[in-house]
Amino acid sequence: MTGWVGFVAGRLAVKKRGTPPPVLSVLGITVGVLALTVIISVMNGFQMGFIESILEISSYYVRLENLSRNPPPEERAWIEKIKALPGVKAAVPFREVQALIRGEGGQQAAVIRGLGKNAALEDPAMAEKLFFEKGSFNLEREDSILLGAELALRLRVEPGDTVQLISIGTDFSGSAAGENGGDGGIAQALFTVRGIFRSGFYEYDLGWGFINFEKAGTLGGEGYTLGIKLQDRWKDRKTSAAAAELMAAEPGGSPPEGAERVETEGTGTGTPRVKTWRDFNRAFFGALRTEKLFMFVLVGLIFIVVGLNIFQAQRRIVLERREEIGLLRAVGAGDRAVRLIFVWDGFIIGITGSAAGSALGLLISFNIAAFFTLLERGINGILYVLNLSGDFAVFSPTVFYIKELKARVIPHEAALIFLFGLVSALGAAWFASGKVARIRPAEVLRYE
Repeated sequence: MTGWVGFVAGRLAVKKRGTPPPVLSVLGITVGVLALTVIISVMNGFQMGFIESILEISSYYVRLENLSRNPPPEERAWIEKIKALPGVKAAVPFREVQALIRGEGGQQAAVIRGLGKNAALEDPAMAEKLFFEKGSFNLEREDSILLGAELALRLRVEPGDTVQLISIGTDFSGSAAGENGGDGGIAQALFTVRGIFRSGFYEYDLGWGFINFEKAGTLGGEGYTLGIKLQDRWKDRKTSAAAAELMAAEPGGSPPEGAERVETEGTGTGTPRVKTWRDFNRAFFGALRTEKLFMFVLVGLIFIVVGLNIFQAQRRIVLERREEIGLLRAVGAGDRAVRLIFVWDGFIIGITGSAAGSALGLLISFNIAAFFTLLERGINGILYVLNLSGDFAVFSPTVFYIKELKARVIPHEAALIFLFGLVSALGAAWFASGKVARIRPAEVLRYE
């Protein structure tokens, strides 16, 4: 039965494909799949760029906090154990200091992170995210400082210039404060700018700097934190549990208290604890997820409109084909078999439109920069013909903090969008063909 149903459906599709309703149905599915694929890919590019900047530069995937103030050689061996855990691609100790930076152009509050001399080699993913416009990633000298481009612009400093860093530490050793004119817990030091970087994230470019790890300890850095990078960020809980067990196995350690957030007793300043990236920027990540979900739903509404179009087109075809349907029923075709003919027609519409939309959407997504460049040139050409001044840009640098537009295609999302287009056509055809069951051969053939 399946063979003749497909044959009849194919004949019906070929014969009716030139009429406006089926063509519009295919175009509707194509445009819907195309639009949703490109929009979600561009949104993924923006969101994943922000998320990766946060994870690779700032929060890490797993953080072991409040570790001892000065990591002795045996703790360096313990860090190597962390690096040896499955799925760990980097483990970098660092210190953070809240500080005020003074330069020729003024002053600005910033987060100053102390990193080791070989941090760029130990954590190549972070170094890759930091694009140095001037200078390089070099923290070998204790007086070196690397500044974000917006921060350097506000301070009006260039590589080779000197800036003053003032920090308020909770546990400051008075020797450095006395040497630098500090008072009580206030530490001051002079640094030479060795590099100016951009991360693609405005907050980091305006409020972040990097100095030498040992120097950060003299500026009030409480203990140190071990930042862990993973091959798969979704395995953070497993890694945090393994890291907590290693911490508990150290002298003075205690068993972990939980899987998601673990606190263990230990030596050093404060209580060592394990945190994952889920604990940082929770509101920001949640907002991005909600934004993407609502965009998916809103753009996906186009499939409802297209489905209604297919539904009306298929109902019209059922009415036009009453004679053929009556003849098929008269020679023994059942309700289900005749109904499948029209469902097959909807399948042809859905698969054609979804395939065309996916192909065009993926083509544009993988060449998104060239697409927007072509779009801008086209609009500027129209403006020139109309004698309208202005240089149109989709993402103007004067408005958006974007240097490069990227799109990222997630395979399962692209497949889901494809299925949306196909299912909308199949569902519309199924409901439209319901009238087939009410057609009686005798009533149709009586008037022929």
